Amino acid sequence: MSSESLVRADVDFERQGKQFGNLAVPQSTNSAGWAKRFIPVVVIKNGSGPTAVLFGGNHGDEFEGPVTLMNLARRLEPDQIQGRIILVPMLNRPAVEVGTRLSPLDGCNMNRAFPGRPDDTITGMIAHYVSSTILPMADLVVDIHSGGSSTLFLPSVNMHEVENQEQMRKMLDAGRAWGAPYVFIYRDVAGAGLLPTLAEQMGKVTLGTEMGSKSQFGVETLGITARGVENVLDWANILKRSSASAPPEPQLVAATEEADYIMASASGLFEPLCELGDEVKSGNRLGQIHSIEHPERAPIPVLAQTNGMVMARRAIPLTLQGELVVALVRPFEFS
Repeated sequence: MSSESLVRADVDFERQGKQFGNLAVPQSTNSAGWAKRFIPVVVIKNGSGPTAVLFGGNHGDEFEGPVTLMNLARRLEPDQIQGRIILVPMLNRPAVEVGTRLSPLDGCNMNRAFPGRPDDTITGMIAHYVSSTILPMADLVVDIHSGGSSTLFLPSVNMHEVENQEQMRKMLDAGRAWGAPYVFIYRDVAGAGLLPTLAEQMGKVTLGTEMGSKSQFGVETLGITARGVENVLDWANILKRSSASAPPEPQLVAATEEADYIMASASGLFEPLCELGDEVKSGNRLGQIHSIEHPERAPIPVLAQTNGMVMARRAIPLTLQGELVVALVRPFEFS
């Protein structure tokens, strides 16, 4: 079996100037035996220099990335940069079109599909093309996320703690340059196959974000996202700026223990008893889950299992057993 991707780009990644185009992903559907799905891609190149690759819409209900990157693609001209910027505003375009976390075409989570396969479903085919063709070109990788439909987040830039100390130092420096209120060190507690994990493993300076949620989508979160993208491109010496004020120093926080990620022990209506930014201690009651079937029963308490600050909490009351309801963080130090 060939390992070559069947996805084709109608842009030349090496050409100078600015190009709008598509990644064409072959599909066979009930309405068309021969068809292709188009994923927009933009390449801006001026001379030689580092390459930044920026993704939005990895999850289709997280809109800060698509809006920010489409605005940037239209506004930015080649003479404003030195090097190359590759923008994929809607990596999971089928999901963005319907506003769902997972692709409506195959039910897959793009951010659990990496590195993908050339003979995969559409989500895995896109992931494979990104893994095999786009990521190897990158010096800097940015994957813009938010809490989407389900989770409220304090605006943050996030990353894993990687073993390579020089890579980690650069990632923290890039995270500070963004100018978000927090830099969040997280661990994977809901599966493998993340785009940022793969990029980190490839040695890339990699930033993810959690810019808020669908219900927080507005001027503030879009501003943090847009300014942050430009700040980190400036940090990477790609965006030319005559002058730029130093971004505010973020708080470095981490959720390194699995117990920091509190999952619902039962299904029902989650009533929060904490808010973003609250300081809590192990044993504190963070919320409670009411039974829909048995309203006569006392609600099941949701208790903190570690000390920390509330970084994220569930955005919608209807909750299934096993879903995240609260995430706690503590200060992070890197020497």
